[in-house]
Amino acid sequence: MTGRTEDYERTMAFADIALGQMKALRQVATPRNYEIWYAYASGYHPALNQQVNATIKAKGTISEADLAQIYENHLSPTRLTERIDLVGSQVKGEIDQVMAMIDAAVGSATNYTESLTDPLTQLANRKFFDVTLEKTIAEAFSRNEALSLMLTDIDHFKAFNDNFGHLTGDQVLRLVAMAVKHNVKGKDTAARYGGEEFAVVLPNTALRAAVTVAEHIRRAVMAKELMKRSTGEQLGRITISIGVAALRKGDSGQSLIERADICLYAAKRHGRNRVMCEADPEVTAESTAAEVA
Repeated sequence: MTGRTEDYERTMAFADIALGQMKALRQVATPRNYEIWYAYASGYHPALNQQVNATIKAKGTISEADLAQIYENHLSPTRLTERIDLVGSQVKGEIDQVMAMIDAAVGSATNYTESLTDPLTQLANRKFFDVTLEKTIAEAFSRNEALSLMLTDIDHFKAFNDNFGHLTGDQVLRLVAMAVKHNVKGKDTAARYGGEEFAVVLPNTALRAAVTVAEHIRRAVMAKELMKRSTGEQLGRITISIGVAALRKGDSGQSLIERADICLYAAKRHGRNRVMCEADPEVTAESTAAEVA
């Protein structure tokens, strides 16, 4: 791999993380905010990272006023000489590069942010989920905090689509997305994982607390009775199955996903319309049997 390719991939990785932070915190996509979060993602400016982390820890979020102060303290043109002395011109050059690539690829910062959203459900898409999961795992390890992952699948969705059509199937996907969205908050990230599957990343959340959130979502979905808008036909209720896993020492995003997926399919095998986690005896027994085999 050439140095130019490595620089490009590193820059885009930092850009993905920066944009993910802005989306998670629901911040306006301005060049100033990009510069702050790109510098944060790159780790080139430890003092900036410390102020950002302290602000989020104290308030649970970070406001535009906070960002303005952080920019003034660390990145404003009046501090350019100090920045060059500390970290050279690398951050500024990489920020200019990523902004140029974003403009060339999508035309505007707003459109780029939208490219991280699933258009049907308005949840985060798979790309945003993948970046966020890896970043959140790294943060959990660095802060010695819990983290849980939830995977959700709509029961018998293919049969529902075949019986009532894809437009009605889209209505079901939106309904489940709404139930998920209304039952997560703060730094949680809800995403459309693929097809009829959804995922929720729950930072600083232990396994049993995550199971409680999952139960709220499951019950919220089951409580809704569907009606076909074009005809008024009652379509009954839908259900979902959910698997929940908690971060362990040495986990990667892939290993955590795999355990949550095992729990999800255990929920389906044991009757659907239920939540199962890796601490449940049924899941433990099946995992042990698979390892022995």
